[in-house]
Amino acid sequence: MPHTTRSTRGIALLLACLSALGPFSIDTYLPSFPDIAAQLGATPLEVQQTLSAYLLSFAAMTLWHGAIADRFGRRRVILGALALFGVASLGCMLATSIGQLWFWRAMQGITAGAGIVISRAIVRDLYDGAAAQRLMAQITMMFALAPAIAPVIGGWLQIAFGWRSIFAFLVLATAALWLACLKLLPETLPPEKRQSLRPTYLAGAYREVMSSPRFLFACSALALNFGGFFVYVLSAPAFLMQHLGLPETAFLWLFGPAMAGLMCGSWISGRLAGKLPPGKTIAVAYAIMATAALLNLGLNLSLPPGLPWSVAPLFVYTIGMSLAMPNLTLFALDPFPDKRGLAASCQTFFQSGFNGLSAALIAPLLWGSTLHLALGMAGLLTAGGLAALAHRRLRLLPG
Repeated sequence: MPHTTRSTRGIALLLACLSALGPFSIDTYLPSFPDIAAQLGATPLEVQQTLSAYLLSFAAMTLWHGAIADRFGRRRVILGALALFGVASLGCMLATSIGQLWFWRAMQGITAGAGIVISRAIVRDLYDGAAAQRLMAQITMMFALAPAIAPVIGGWLQIAFGWRSIFAFLVLATAALWLACLKLLPETLPPEKRQSLRPTYLAGAYREVMSSPRFLFACSALALNFGGFFVYVLSAPAFLMQHLGLPETAFLWLFGPAMAGLMCGSWISGRLAGKLPPGKTIAVAYAIMATAALLNLGLNLSLPPGLPWSVAPLFVYTIGMSLAMPNLTLFALDPFPDKRGLAASCQTFFQSGFNGLSAALIAPLLWGSTLHLALGMAGLLTAGGLAALAHRRLRLLPG
């Protein structure tokens, strides 16, 4: 299927917006945590659990988005999920208790994952090899803008109108994205390639994917690498407002350097596609992340929390993280050419499930000090590197 550079960039932008919906709905309301607690009579931990409710339901439903898209097609499922996400965002806006907010955040999580799961499947529907890596890198580079601008927009809306305006903004943004998909999103899965939803078929397909060592190690590497950065996102209110003494409008100090690094790494990945073998690209990425983690530990041991040194290592870390991401993502999907949607679902389930665990357990254990966060980054990266090494060894085995 021939594609011009212009059409590639167009589909990359649309897929990036779909992929960014989930992270955007996480980061936009972070500056409003204190206001939500005050307005709904909730404790800080109860407000934090709105994030856990979102992430855990996101993880549970992503296991099914791909299988449903393999059966009914990519476009129809995307449009339905966006409509339901808009309804859930409206419910969050109108919530009058923390319990209601938990419920509607869970509903957001159930629907938000369709974008990122199906976008990955669409990439593999359209392209192979270096072309797929380049498109994945373009999507990641554009996607990186969302977490950078989301808390800034959220901070402005919080100051001007209060926390409910953030969810009103999500309703409007989702409506605009739905219209864009209605007009521009192609159907990339022809009817003859669609899969069954019979329970026996699905049970066998899920078992095949989730028992594959190559799949599990690639997904573990992705999740753990991302976890080294994501603990800072989950701890952003404490990290920025308590440890660094910044106001709710200053979240760009965290997300700006990190997302700039993500964009740089994605750009480098796209440039290296077809020029450097994927295994070597991943090795370079881990060297960059290890440098960042060691720098982060050294700065935290020698200096008090402050700007810019407390956030500078995140720029370096996310360069390496995003450099490794496209190839690790493709490595996880490549063993299952006939089940790309389902495999993408399993991959996102793995990632988002770990994110939910991080929100519920890991981040609260680490956000007490910047040194604990640095140690968490180093530990998660080490585990991710071991998973990537195990995957490499399996991939190089004969047969």
